[in-house]
Amino acid sequence: VQLQASGGGSVQAGGSLRLSCVASGIIFNLNAMGWYRQATGKQRESVALSTDGGDEIYADSVKGRFTISRDNAKNTLILQMNDLKPEDTAVYYCKSDLYMLGHPKSTHWGQGTLVTVSS
Repeated sequence: VQLQASGGGSVQAGGSLRLSCVASGIIFNLNAMGWYRQATGKQRESVALSTDGGDEIYADSVKGRFTISRDNAKNTLILQMNDLKPEDTAVYYCKSDLYMLGHPKSTHWGQGTLVTVSS
């Protein structure tokens, strides 16, 4: 299983970035997919989630600015980040979760991609 995240970079406040996560080795459309981030000295936190049923869940801090989407045909998860703020600076990770009745949850993490927002 591999989750390959990309798209991070440095941007000024108010700018935009688009993160991508390409998955291999999983049945993508059966997985809940999510973006998480970890700032220096802080715990990893959930940013946006996309369930296998198509629901989207956002952290309050990013609502209205970030949009999560998925292309099941391309096994790709996207995070469009607009109006970025310095407090969005973090390493961003994608994660997959597979829930199957009678089986333990199967979780995989991608490597992180660094997002730096300057004021």
